[in-house]
Amino acid sequence: MPTHSQKKPQVTASPQRRRELLDTAAEVFAAQGYNATTVRKIADAAGMLAGSLYYHFDSKESMLDEILSTFLTELWEGYDTVLASSLGPRETIEALVTESFREIDRHRAAVAIYQKESRHLSAQPRFHYLADSQTKFEKAWLGTLERGVADGIFRDELDIRLTYRFVRDTVWVAASWYRPGGQHSPEEIARQYLSMVLDGIAVRTE
Repeated sequence: MPTHSQKKPQVTASPQRRRELLDTAAEVFAAQGYNATTVRKIADAAGMLAGSLYYHFDSKESMLDEILSTFLTELWEGYDTVLASSLGPRETIEALVTESFREIDRHRAAVAIYQKESRHLSAQPRFHYLADSQTKFEKAWLGTLERGVADGIFRDELDIRLTYRFVRDTVWVAASWYRPGGQHSPEEIARQYLSMVLDGIAVRTE
């Protein structure tokens, strides 16, 4: 395998081939962890020589960067559309949860990597955008919950930060079990999830 100083110049792959290689890399990162993953392991999973992978990417760090930045860019395109839509607090929560499950459907491995790796990666200058995204994410969710309490939509005794953490964690942990093409669509999973979170699971007696 070429050393850093021996890496071959990159060539332009077709967008489809590049996506295929990044999808493969994402699955390996998600399964084995970033530190334990080598370029050789990614190349083996892709059915190619490690040296050949260097024609497309200069390092595993570059691959991870593209995987995470692509996922977050798409996530925020959806979130920003929701947040700009002047929806009520409950409708905003419903739309954000639905967008989240759609992203898990599209980028399950990237979500799993983000869950496992973002805390220590965000300390690196190249991945500082992970911390920026987390701050923005927290502001969007907390702001919506606070607006819901102020408007009388959500209960005023709610611990807003605890509620945010519960909603956040129970949504994104789905990346550990969700598989695209399963019995339920992301929209159906979101609907069931929202029913449990917003309306509870006990039978109503009123």
